[in-house]
Amino acid sequence: MPSSSSGADRVQALADGTRNLLADLAAGRLSMVDASAFAPGHNLALTPGKVVHRNALMELIQYTPTTEQVHRTPLLILPPWINKYYILDMRPKNSMIRYLVEQGFTVFVVSWKNPDASMDAIGIEDYMDLGPLEASDVACAITGSPSVNVMGYCIGGVLLTLTLAVLAAKGDKRFNAASFMVSPQDFSRIGDTAVFMGEPTLDLVEQQMMERGYLDSREMSNMFSLLRSNDLIWANVVNNYLLGNKPPAFDLLYWNSDGTRMTRAAHSWYLRNTYVENNLIKPGKIRLKGEPIDLGRIHQDTYAVGCEKDHIVPWDAAWRITQLFGGSVRYVLASSGHVAGIINPPGGKGAYRAREDGAAAGSPEEWLQGADRHEGSWWPDWVSWLSSRSGRKGKPPPFGSKQHPPLADAPGAYVLEK
Repeated sequence: MPSSSSGADRVQALADGTRNLLADLAAGRLSMVDASAFAPGHNLALTPGKVVHRNALMELIQYTPTTEQVHRTPLLILPPWINKYYILDMRPKNSMIRYLVEQGFTVFVVSWKNPDASMDAIGIEDYMDLGPLEASDVACAITGSPSVNVMGYCIGGVLLTLTLAVLAAKGDKRFNAASFMVSPQDFSRIGDTAVFMGEPTLDLVEQQMMERGYLDSREMSNMFSLLRSNDLIWANVVNNYLLGNKPPAFDLLYWNSDGTRMTRAAHSWYLRNTYVENNLIKPGKIRLKGEPIDLGRIHQDTYAVGCEKDHIVPWDAAWRITQLFGGSVRYVLASSGHVAGIINPPGGKGAYRAREDGAAAGSPEEWLQGADRHEGSWWPDWVSWLSSRSGRKGKPPPFGSKQHPPLADAPGAYVLEK
């Protein structure tokens, strides 16, 4: 017979699980992580820096140099506007931002505001104007560089693609080299998210946005959780409710649950022109800021990364940039998935593939057959590529300027908004 202590333990677990369930019902969500265990600026997003510019849609962070000399051309990073930027600055040991600073780059990062209903009319052109365009103006003014290098992560790369196409049409050369991390341009293959992109679902999403003025970040989080329901839903149901345990203290799950909302106008435009109609790859189909969009006019030297186990942006979809852009593209295939394949610092597990012959490939399969495998992180390969396109090294620029004085310490205020 079971002991009285084991019976008491089961009763206690049931009581604890019931409390967890009632708390989640009140909050309207399944707890996947111990939210009290983390906070940006406390044990996440710790790389020192200053907010040097703020507008209605973003804060721009400039990071403290750690080398005596830095490359002349700064690097501007555009994270996805549906996520907090600190996925690139989680802990010191796996912070991409810290690593780049240590390699002698002056790094600027956009930290997106968490929109509310009052911002529902902010559209995709506003994201361009207040995001990469204004940020690049500030970075150039502070550093004295005539141009900046730029990196877009996931849909931050979609915004970058649109911006580069508009600037190409205008003859504006403020952006030098461009990098794209797991960023789609061709949406004909969109991975497992396709299950959520049917017309009835999109109609529901747009109706909800019309009522609220934004897309709730919790709905986006729930969608991605459903893609990995065994790991992210049912495992937590068992742990939280049946076993009565607290959710785990896992930094990546904390970031995943700490998303940002999306303005109605911008997200509606984005859904229709990417997932539904796939208009980015149709020259002249989209007009932004009075200019027709043609990705073939983008001639910046480009570095693009896909991940072999990515279920959001399949690697062969990310590879399509090599055919769509008009300039030279170095494509790298990292191991692992959408996040773990990107946040993969030197010294850890993993490998990457790249074609060293520079030969064009007619298909992703042909590219893969000619690609060489390299053990370890792809970060040093990117740094080598980026360094050769970042100018000579010299004295680090000041923090901010008279026109753009430092406003606050990193990680700033926008990243803390719920």
